[in-house]
Amino acid sequence: MGVTCVCQVPVAEGKSVQQTVDLLHKKLEQLGAVKQQGNFCVDCETYHATATASGQSSKLLYVMHNSETPLSSDANFDVLMVKLKSHFQNAKGHKVECRGSKYRYSDFSIKVGTVTMNSSARGISVEVEYCPCVVPGDCWNLMKEFMQSFLGSNVPELPSVFTVKPEGLFAPSDCIDTMTQYLELFNKLRKLQMPGGSNIRV
Repeated sequence: MGVTCVCQVPVAEGKSVQQTVDLLHKKLEQLGAVKQQGNFCVDCETYHATATASGQSSKLLYVMHNSETPLSSDANFDVLMVKLKSHFQNAKGHKVECRGSKYRYSDFSIKVGTVTMNSSARGISVEVEYCPCVVPGDCWNLMKEFMQSFLGSNVPELPSVFTVKPEGLFAPSDCIDTMTQYLELFNKLRKLQMPGGSNIRV
């Protein structure tokens, strides 16, 4: 696993979510990226503590799965959550899922996904991994330049997950960093207020 950046891509003006995803696929293929077999899926279930002391906010627990890291999809943990239902209740309607296609371009792995909540499209995610490097400080400028080639001005800033580490940009990256970025993206999309229902066209 290399250095990974997960970001939200805005829906293109006058386009639907699917049309914007198709546009991203086309840009990647024009660059020479090769579509990989199969799809990817990252999901997040939210649980809240059932008993809290008065005046305290409810504690949240997030259970995430990633099809690309099979150990994160350990079914035994899901069974454990069922057994802990007297302590943690599933927050109904808060499951967020990101599904999409995988591409490969030289040393880069790219995943373009549609983020859904309650079967409703909430946004678009792009995950870019620079595979030969695990130190963000050594490759961020290269990653940024590559992302600019198909995201244009929507290139994100350096993910905060890398800057909060004691060693900063020179701490090795791992899959926890990737999942943390997905969690931040999912929480951001959950909070989006869409007056009158969804203002994102599917």
